[in-house]
Amino acid sequence: MMHPPNKSHRLMGVNNTGAAAAAVDPTPDSQPDTVMETPAAASKDVEMEDADKDLSDPTDNLDPKSIQTLTESMGFSLLRAQKGLLHANGGTVEAAVEWLLKHQDDDDIDHPIPKGPIQIAQSYKCNDCGKILSNMANLEMHANKTGHADFEESTDVAPTMTPEQKAKKIAEIKELLKTKRAEREEIEKVDDIDREIQRRSMGKEMAKTKEQMDADARKREAVVRKREKDSFKRERERLRAEIARDKAERIANKGKLSTRLGVGGYKPDGVQYEAGGEGAESAEAADVEQKKPKAKISPAKIDDYIKTISSYRAGGDGGKCLKMLILYVGNVVDHPDEDKFKRLSVGKAFKTKIKPFVGAKQLLIAVGFYPNETGTVLVLKEGADTQLLADTDAKLRTAFNSY
Repeated sequence: MMHPPNKSHRLMGVNNTGAAAAAVDPTPDSQPDTVMETPAAASKDVEMEDADKDLSDPTDNLDPKSIQTLTESMGFSLLRAQKGLLHANGGTVEAAVEWLLKHQDDDDIDHPIPKGPIQIAQSYKCNDCGKILSNMANLEMHANKTGHADFEESTDVAPTMTPEQKAKKIAEIKELLKTKRAEREEIEKVDDIDREIQRRSMGKEMAKTKEQMDADARKREAVVRKREKDSFKRERERLRAEIARDKAERIANKGKLSTRLGVGGYKPDGVQYEAGGEGAESAEAADVEQKKPKAKISPAKIDDYIKTISSYRAGGDGGKCLKMLILYVGNVVDHPDEDKFKRLSVGKAFKTKIKPFVGAKQLLIAVGFYPNETGTVLVLKEGADTQLLADTDAKLRTAFNSY
């Protein structure tokens, strides 16, 4: 049986043969040496080749157009433009600008670019928990969820999830959304109940306020109606008293009545409205000329005249009369040298606001006015007492303010 020669034997044979050859020809140049390359030397050569490759310039593969855009259009230096393109994700101009703006204050921003491969940020790392995040969206989600705020760029590649892990993560997210939705709906239910309670409470308050306002309005109306009713009652009693006195006077004077009935009711000793027409005008003139007042008109009775005029309350007639008297007397006091204010025409204003009221014409006569021959004008006599006129004007104004 033939056995293959042993390897050690072969190595020994080779060595013996070499030794024999050396012994036969000891001359170095008689035969060329054969250099055998060992595996260690081969691996060293490979490492040197890799080192040569690693020391290549990393800026050789950059896009010239992108460098031109960053340097000429945007004003970055060539070194910074190259660094931005090398370190930015994707190598685009936008990403380079973003990286440069973020790292423009770094101490080594203007240091030369070293030879060899550039470590490019592939992800973000949370320094609080060490988690690797693939993009900014995941970083923001992680920060919102955990409250962590210390992050940095990392060259590590974020681990990708298997389909099973993705499905599990999606299920967790759906369950979380479902829980959040349920919590939100519960909060909304509580808010709806609170809003409804507030709405009903406000409705009750508004109804209560409206009811109170209506009650106050009814009270005010009742007060006004009562005041009008009392005023009407007093006027009716006054008229009844006037009628009773007139009846008694008729009985005592055999059916004759010295007083006359005006449109405002029975006003004894009152000057009445004109009916109109020439006959009535002449009759009134004759009456003014011939008729003499029963009671003597005196300046001492001016206070009584004003008090009587102020007693006319129905329709504010007393106030209107006082206003006209203030106009007549006040014009004479304010303009003593104006003759036009010393003559009062017995016209429509006089007949409607002076004549019907007891005490009004008597007051004018008491301060110095007297009717002319025709009875159509009241004239202020010569030498009228100016102090009396001024005092009467002041008294009239005080009565009008108190009316």
